[in-house]
Amino acid sequence: MEQTIFTNEIILSWLRYFSQNIDINLSELKMMDITKKNKNLMPTVMSNRAVLVFVDAGHPDIFYDMWNSELGDCEVWYNEGSEPYGEIKHSKLSSMINRGINASAAMLILNPNAATNYQIGIENRRFSYNSVHYVCQEVRAIIMNKLNLGDQNNICIISGESIAVESAMIVSEGSVIAVEYNKEDRDTMEENISKFGLNNVTIVESLKDSILSNVDVPDIAFIVASARIDEEVKILMSINPDIKFIIYTLDFEMLSSLSALCRENGLERTEAIHIGISHVNSKNIVEPFPAPWLISCKKKI
Repeated sequence: MEQTIFTNEIILSWLRYFSQNIDINLSELKMMDITKKNKNLMPTVMSNRAVLVFVDAGHPDIFYDMWNSELGDCEVWYNEGSEPYGEIKHSKLSSMINRGINASAAMLILNPNAATNYQIGIENRRFSYNSVHYVCQEVRAIIMNKLNLGDQNNICIISGESIAVESAMIVSEGSVIAVEYNKEDRDTMEENISKFGLNNVTIVESLKDSILSNVDVPDIAFIVASARIDEEVKILMSINPDIKFIIYTLDFEMLSSLSALCRENGLERTEAIHIGISHVNSKNIVEPFPAPWLISCKKKI
């Protein structure tokens, strides 16, 4: 079990402190200990009206980063010390952007604008663009549905930047390995990690040189198919023979080759779907988006 400075006894003392000083229903609280690795604070605050955060010293930009993620309307309740007693204070987060955390403590963040119904398929305008061309949000929503991620999954995503962002929000107790072969795409991925406040994403430039030996073993892989796909599948299966794959392609020849790829690697196809999305523009003209195939496969039993 991962060690933490916030034991059950300490957590209970902070809960008692806030319940005595604020009119709030404790059963509605989301609690998060960000002293543990890979914890994503910003997405949690975005999707919960009340978050009790346990934090250690050494976060000089925590409020600025939250403000930069459009959380300035949140209200923060806190005290000046590291113990749950004394005067309690509260301020709008937007007025705290120059403050940092200099002691281990708890703070309560209230977000009146929380999106409590998490939206699968983030709008493309929210991502950093630069070198990346994202799939439309409707296609991304279908991909996320097919991935069917749980909060403890570890997923490897190859050349799927926006899929990596949404996956990181869902696998709050797991991790994301984002493989980006292109330097500009890695830079864009870094920008998205910062923009969405994600701490459970590891960016790598390839699957070679035992680079995955230092990360959690993936149990799911999402691959945008390319000429490297046979090598990618073999490497991932050498790490986890039971890994499940979802392969994305717009290329008909690549699609045609996937059956042979599955046979050669002892995989069986479990599903194949073709996605077609069109929008009607302001001139009432139908504009189609690229129509990808999604192929799901796993180890043959």
